[in-house]
Amino acid sequence: MSTDPARADSESRSSGALGTSLERLRALLLAEGGLIASLVEASPDGVAPREFSVGPAQLAASGPRVDGRAADYELLVETIYEGYLLHYQTPRVVRPAEEDLGLLVGDRLYALGLARLVELGDIEAVAELADIITLSALARASIAPELAEAVWMAGARAVGWGASPRYEHAKALLRAGSPGALEELRRLGSV
Repeated sequence: MSTDPARADSESRSSGALGTSLERLRALLLAEGGLIASLVEASPDGVAPREFSVGPAQLAASGPRVDGRAADYELLVETIYEGYLLHYQTPRVVRPAEEDLGLLVGDRLYALGLARLVELGDIEAVAELADIITLSALARASIAPELAEAVWMAGARAVGWGASPRYEHAKALLRAGSPGALEELRRLGSV
């Protein structure tokens, strides 16, 4: 069995011992060692409840673009989403004692997830996730958390299925500050 938590998942599926994506994220960060590992919550019992019945990671991993690499996509999107949560909400796996440290660790998780995506050679998804990070920050700056969550879900769908002209239009609406951006992104990100 593989020692890489991202790749061990596909082996775990066949053996029936699949843990949750958050457990895989926890294992990945513990394997990283150093400061990040010291900030990983000791057990999954303390994980905050999910905000979505299907989160961005699961949505992205269920699309046809992942081409048999669902476990890899789910873990890397979960890693990037945890970075986002460290910046703006309550993280589920990493618990820094100080806000500034949380921001630094969040940046590291963004980079870690994007690096894993680059290893998969999916430059289109790298661009989409970079847009998600940027647009969710823009939405948060406008004090619209529901808009940021819509960005994550619509963006995750674009990672898994590819970006549509409607999605590109919705991103343009958000960049322009249009009130129609929220509804359009919600329609695109619905499961």
